[in-house]
Amino acid sequence: MVYVFLADGFEEIEAISPIDILRRAGVSVQTVGVTGKTVTGSHGIMITADITAGEIKLDDDLEMVVLPGGLPGADNLQKDDIVNKALKFASDNNKYISAICAAPKILGAAGLLTGKKATCFPGYEQELIGAEATGESVVTDGKIVTAKGAGVASLFGFELVKVLKGQETAEKIAKAMQTP
Repeated sequence: MVYVFLADGFEEIEAISPIDILRRAGVSVQTVGVTGKTVTGSHGIMITADITAGEIKLDDDLEMVVLPGGLPGADNLQKDDIVNKALKFASDNNKYISAICAAPKILGAAGLLTGKKATCFPGYEQELIGAEATGESVVTDGKIVTAKGAGVASLFGFELVKVLKGQETAEKIAKAMQTP
């Protein structure tokens, strides 16, 4: 199970593109409304989440936590106790943790980037506490996957498929989607 946490003010492309790509690859994904079942993105697009944060199950079925960026979405995610509990569970149980745009700052603040390479939206590098900020579009270091922003949301999605289902599956989905 992959949980994509959505809080009011999330960046729509950074959430929807990876969700779509993961589901095309046969990955079980649930969107999790942190601020309620209906969540409004940073550009006014309303999404009905599959479940609310109070309904998540932190157990062996969890494969990955995904945090989209956007403002104030990333700030709202960072303040949420359940999101922080899910990050701790994922870290403690060697599960994948991924974040894009401003959201990698949440991982830095939680101490999850120490000794890791990571990337983020330009200007947030100082918030990647303990990390080597690479400036690359998408970075995977161990069980942490980070990405720069909306323009690389599809690349982020393909990388998430790659770490969960393998390079061949990621390439197959990318080819089917006509990715150059």
